[in-house]
Amino acid sequence: MAGKRFPLPKRFNVALSEQAYENLRALNEKYHYGNNYLLTILLENLDKITKSDAVEQVFADFKSEYGAPAPGGMRKTR
Repeated sequence: MAGKRFPLPKRFNVALSEQAYENLRALNEKYHYGNNYLLTILLENLDKITKSDAVEQVFADFKSEYGAPAPGGMRKTR
């Protein structure tokens, strides 16, 4: 019996660093999901698989090195 298919209704292009894409390929090799599914699984379950203080530190480190985008840059579209 075939498993249920998880719907991914919206598609968007995403740019990744070489290291991020390498990690995504490694996850694909291990779990055999496509990139869209892997990113969906990771982002929908971020709170379950990370420690919030560690995430805060990663964002702070990134911001100090590369800066931060202007607030309100991502808006919900219909």
